Amino acid sequence: MSNKPPVTVPTIKRRLISMVYETLLGFAVLFLPFLIFEFAVHGSHTPTAEHMRQALAFLVLGAYFIHQWSRDGQTLAMKTWRLQLVRPGHAHLSLQTAAVRYLLSWMWVLPALLLSLVLDLHRWQALGTVGAGILLWSLTAFFDKDRQFLHDKLTGTRLVQLPPPEKKKKAVPVV
Repeated sequence: MSNKPPVTVPTIKRRLISMVYETLLGFAVLFLPFLIFEFAVHGSHTPTAEHMRQALAFLVLGAYFIHQWSRDGQTLAMKTWRLQLVRPGHAHLSLQTAAVRYLLSWMWVLPALLLSLVLDLHRWQALGTVGAGILLWSLTAFFDKDRQFLHDKLTGTRLVQLPPPEKKKKAVPVV
């Protein structure tokens, strides 16, 4: 008999809250590379510099997520919220699986960003469109019996809820 607790599917609410924390950590991950980039381009805002900023963000975030997911299946936000990314039947995620999941994860915002570009939306309209895109993508979990998001279904991965850590027992003083 196994001592492993049963696999629990985290709630969608828990996963979305974890993603908000993940977004804040993403800004921290981007800080130093962007600081160096800004010194290198002298704060230029030419179209080329803007595209280079976007590419830098994509690559740095990709390196962060792919490394964390393939290392132990958790980013710092996932550890905080006791979530783990697993691929059933595998000890850990391969770099290839983590990279494909990272690319597919952009589907949370990419369609909305493209729609904003096509419709020439700005500021609050564009932000509202991205918010609607995130909401629509999160609804994909309701079409899966295990409540997994579409990018996890496509990569064969799943987010699982880890059990709470065991409470440390107080040491009984020896008399």
